[in-house]
Amino acid sequence: MLIIGEKINGTRKEVGAAVVDRNAAFIQELARDQVEAGAGVLDMNAGTNPSREPDDLVWLVRTVQDAVDVQLCLDSANPAALGSALAEVKQTPMINSISGEPPRLTGILPLVAQHGCSVIALALDDKGIPKGVQERMAVVRRLFEETRKAGVTDDRVYVDPLVMALATDNQVCNVALDTMRAVRNEFPEAHLTAGLSNVSFGLPSRTLVNQAFLTLALAAGLDSAIVDPMDRGIREALFASELVLGRDRHCRNYTRAIRARRIGDAG
Repeated sequence: MLIIGEKINGTRKEVGAAVVDRNAAFIQELARDQVEAGAGVLDMNAGTNPSREPDDLVWLVRTVQDAVDVQLCLDSANPAALGSALAEVKQTPMINSISGEPPRLTGILPLVAQHGCSVIALALDDKGIPKGVQERMAVVRRLFEETRKAGVTDDRVYVDPLVMALATDNQVCNVALDTMRAVRNEFPEAHLTAGLSNVSFGLPSRTLVNQAFLTLALAAGLDSAIVDPMDRGIREALFASELVLGRDRHCRNYTRAIRARRIGDAG
């Protein structure tokens, strides 16, 4: 599974302060720690107001690229910020995100197509997040009509079915999981992703909830997720689940992770 490291996000207090203060050492350490923990992509979210976001996102990209050699995920709804950052990236990035909202399609999808990026597609539109599976799938189908029309192949699209906070509704996980299965069935070349930690918001011992949902989501077809790769419990759930699901040939990934003490007994 592709792990997208979530921690460089300016909406987090410490990261936001580092962006404003141009604290490169803090950001670079966060980048290195996530890559060492197994992140294959790093999400870059400046989290600042639109007037300064282009400069801040460019600074983040340059700062992180000076520290690690890894694909970036440019996380912004601001086409100006994305355009500025796209001029700085060393590897073709992922873009987070498009949705059924017209401004995102008209402002961001052309950048995705022009630069050959992969893209996260959210199952929502200008009416908000649909409550049921069929309503979300209707949005997803419209999104694929637009991505295909723009020349973006299905294998570059990462559908996010939108995982909501379980504390607000005990059926949100079932809706997300059923949506994943429906996407996997109807668009087999596409990928599935999720902002995993959303599910546990407002609950104690959040990592336990995240681990349980990750295991079920992997069985439903999830093949990438925006997570904290430094969460040992998440790593353990990932390696063990992929092993059980028959996705770990000769059990090599699991046993190597055990030997490296990335999972299992940390003593």
